Amino acid sequence: MTNFSDRERAEETKYARDEEMHFRIHARRNRLLGQWAAEKMGLSQAEADSYAKAVVQADFEEAGDEDVVRKLLGDLISAGVELSESEVRASLEAREVEARRQLMGEA
Repeated sequence: MTNFSDRERAEETKYARDEEMHFRIHARRNRLLGQWAAEKMGLSQAEADSYAKAVVQADFEEAGDEDVVRKLLGDLISAGVELSESEVRASLEAREVEARRQLMGEA
């Protein structure tokens, strides 16, 4: 019975670590995406940092990436930047790969 309990605890620990890593990757991705969008909008460094934090916060509005994409598209359009939704989604995917590489490098 001890082996089963040990295995169960190990699986729970692994699941918790995987979920934490997933959260960290998405937060880093959103920050990088916010910095990318801020650069497109011509924001100063201080404004870009603040905007990147706002993009991270936007991800907590609903499950999935739609809240982030919607925020970015709205802000980019308001700033007069001509980008399509597919370009924003492509950047989101590229930033996720970059975030994963950064975090794996830190581990």
